[in-house]
Amino acid sequence: MKPNDRITESENPNTAGIDKLDVTSALLLINEEDSRVAQAVKDAVPDIAELIENLVPRVKKGGRLIYIGTGTSGRLGVLDASEIPPTFGVPPGRVVGLIAGGYDALHQAVEASEDDFRAGAEDLDSIGLGPNDSVIGIAASGRTPYTIGALAHANRLGCLTGCITCVPDSEIVDQAAYPIVAVVGPEVIAGSTRMKSGTAQKMILNMISTMLMIRLGYVIGNRMTNVRPSNEKLRERTVRILVSETDLDEASAIELLNRTDGDLKVAIVTAKTGATIERAVEALKASDQVIATAVERLGAI
Repeated sequence: MKPNDRITESENPNTAGIDKLDVTSALLLINEEDSRVAQAVKDAVPDIAELIENLVPRVKKGGRLIYIGTGTSGRLGVLDASEIPPTFGVPPGRVVGLIAGGYDALHQAVEASEDDFRAGAEDLDSIGLGPNDSVIGIAASGRTPYTIGALAHANRLGCLTGCITCVPDSEIVDQAAYPIVAVVGPEVIAGSTRMKSGTAQKMILNMISTMLMIRLGYVIGNRMTNVRPSNEKLRERTVRILVSETDLDEASAIELLNRTDGDLKVAIVTAKTGATIERAVEALKASDQVIATAVERLGAI
């Protein structure tokens, strides 16, 4: 066992008496410990950036981003992957989340599955893992056999591999070509890595997936221009974005969105190029749904 192996499960001297505190004092103590997470993630930014720079070209060529993990780590990966299609309007399957124990593990503990070194590889094979894919293993402790085995298998197939962990020099770091380590220290409650470690993992996952979508062209300025208007709030947002991105007034924007069945991408391309809706659809299809590329194909007016 390496010296740092138990860092995420060691007892935190700062919170040793938390069970004796009043609620407000205990919450302030939790908040104080949480405040250390952002700095730990900031310290890891150079490594996060390096992973993203190498990830983007592979995804542009059709490879998938695959998160894999167990317990809290696996759930966070599945959560991030599931939020990408509705947030950025990309097809499901571009970003994939796998968790040991499958769907049941999302809402109930299936923790024994994390000890199976071969199961991670089997789960990756079940989705047709190929050399163009990129696999990021998520493990707070850095020593989860399921996740380590998954990365070892991905390496053998020639995939890009990365990891998100909170323990330096851990086993998973040895398996990842692009390791990300956010050292948040002991948890408020010993071993409860859903807290500081989970927060760090969530922040890093947000960074990776958001920057990936930006680099793929699914964001203009700071606007999610591929958003799908699946409810009233999102319908109002699409109108605001269309007005901001074009010279249309609100009434004209609503009229154009009605003609494009609410497809913001098509509406923006149509408004910016003067093309017909049909030509805008074709240009977007040929441009992997990236608005800027479609506009360039058609020529902005």
